[in-house]
Amino acid sequence: MSHEILVNLSPHETRVAVIENGMVQEVHLERVRRFSYLGNIYKGRVTRVLPGMQAAFVDLGLERTAFLHAADIVQPSGGEDYHETPKISDLLHTGQEVVVQVIKDPIGPKGARLTTQLSIPSRYLVLLPGETNIGVSVRIEDEEERERLRQLVRDLMSAKLEADNNGDAGAQEEANAKPRRPLGWIVRTNAEAAHEEALAPDLDYLNRLWKTIRRRIKEVPCGQCIYEDLSLPLRALRDHMHTDTERVRIDDEETHAKMSEFAQQFIPNGAERLEHYQGERPLFDLYGVEDEIQRALDRVTPLKSGGHIVIDQTEAMTTVDVNTGGFVGHRNLEETLFKTNLEAAQAIARQLRLRNLGGIIIIDFIDMQEELHREQVVKTLERALARDHARSHISSISPLGLVEMTRKRTTDSLANRLCEPCPTCAGSGRVKTIDTVCFEIFRDIMRAVKQFEARQLMVVASPYVIDKISEEHSTTVAELEERCGKPISLKPDEAYGQEQFDVVLY
Repeated sequence: MSHEILVNLSPHETRVAVIENGMVQEVHLERVRRFSYLGNIYKGRVTRVLPGMQAAFVDLGLERTAFLHAADIVQPSGGEDYHETPKISDLLHTGQEVVVQVIKDPIGPKGARLTTQLSIPSRYLVLLPGETNIGVSVRIEDEEERERLRQLVRDLMSAKLEADNNGDAGAQEEANAKPRRPLGWIVRTNAEAAHEEALAPDLDYLNRLWKTIRRRIKEVPCGQCIYEDLSLPLRALRDHMHTDTERVRIDDEETHAKMSEFAQQFIPNGAERLEHYQGERPLFDLYGVEDEIQRALDRVTPLKSGGHIVIDQTEAMTTVDVNTGGFVGHRNLEETLFKTNLEAAQAIARQLRLRNLGGIIIIDFIDMQEELHREQVVKTLERALARDHARSHISSISPLGLVEMTRKRTTDSLANRLCEPCPTCAGSGRVKTIDTVCFEIFRDIMRAVKQFEARQLMVVASPYVIDKISEEHSTTVAELEERCGKPISLKPDEAYGQEQFDVVLY
């Protein structure tokens, strides 16, 4: 499978696209005025404890207070084995300082979601302060490889501890006086088949970074950032570059230099695959990324067979409806529905990644009679999502033909980042018909005449509404003038939306 990463820079925006087999799979963007807080560590202050919600609001110095649930708070050590989450009032109090990490960006009206369980990622490893276990990504399936990686991290940690103890007597005395805080590790998917030469620099880097963070926790005042995650281009290298990556193309010279320096330090075998793109044609246009972004903002996504899927995003969930459309098949109805659903399953997995849709997702596949076909459709969806970096969970098809699934949501969807609610329909997706608006105007005229004294009236509305009144409802206006005994004039105004109008009295 071919794999490329594209990095596009403009004065106020950075965008990254992940290309697999020539098709856009993911798009990430970061803007100067609206960047992600995900992964940042802050020293916050508890502003309010909500016992009924088992949560607290924490001031991080951001625009909105952040949300910290009791389940996301590390329990104090003491040998107690909690079978259920303790009361939030036993864990926090108003005014308390707390070190937290952002695990979900502010989305819509909601503030950021926080945890006190810190995690600091690098290329191959994730450092977990306060933990003692060594975990391995579930995507590394070979048990021998999993155990090899665990043992390699244990050996590296032992060697690091021994080197620290032998190298600095002062540090040894400090360690004896105050025990070190335990450190846990997660071996990431990228580390599969990696050797000591790859993991050792990562482990050393994370250890040094953790020392810096510990120092800043003591020094930084409340409401300040202690640690900020890497910029989007560097995160793209850390999270998306692997052995299958053919090249990384960057259209900005300065960013290319920074990424090359980062790669030489942490991904030495990948540094030569970085390329400064200097072509005349825009990089995203060259790969059709701009067109894919535009299509990802549409409700309807066509399938090659002639069918299509309809994606509707709401605050509670995302629904996906599969339709055969113009696809009539070649054999029988069951075969037609089965092929449409198989194609739709792969398209849905790609659209979830491309649109960055998360939370609860309900997929309405076309009803199939054969149980084997239903199972194959779900398995196809699972295989297509296997390459997705966001964790997902899929249920089997229900008797109603629905698949319920969840996909981890950490940042806003592509549509929510690029679009805003329509000022005319306020995000409902519907507007009143012109006839409906005309009849509202007539009712307002009758209401105004009864309440106020006036010599004449003027209706100000959208040109489309005024044209409708003039062409189809002129008789109604004449009847109103006769009933009111006052002239009524019509004034079109381009600034008015279809539902907007004013009845002005003189």
